[in-house]
Amino acid sequence: MNESPAPLPPGPDSTRVDRWLWAVRLVKTRADAAQACRGGHVRVNDRPAKPASPVKPGDEVRVRLHGTTRIVEVGHVIEKRVSAPVAVRCYADNTPEAPPEANLPVIRRDRGAGRPTKRDRRVLDRLRTDFPPPV
Repeated sequence: MNESPAPLPPGPDSTRVDRWLWAVRLVKTRADAAQACRGGHVRVNDRPAKPASPVKPGDEVRVRLHGTTRIVEVGHVIEKRVSAPVAVRCYADNTPEAPPEANLPVIRRDRGAGRPTKRDRRVLDRLRTDFPPPV
């Protein structure tokens, strides 16, 4: 049986960017969305956005969260938080793929662990040869 996806809920022509970010589940709380806007981490159509900045279908929203920048295009405006499958259909994710260098393991030692032992040094050398630094 091929079930059709749930219809998108009706929405207004435009809404506040903080409310929309929360409704489509890009941020956990609406307060987090407002704080990101006030901190300069949200841009609508390449302009800094305040929490009350309007968004409408076709707008490009850039959100910097947790060290990564998400670029999404508004497809449908909603004001109420909806389920994740419905929320994903309200925007088109245009975020570029992360470069493969970003997925390399980071060699770290615990703070206060002292100098590496001979065994630790061998493990570090093996990691460095398996994953050489990007050129």
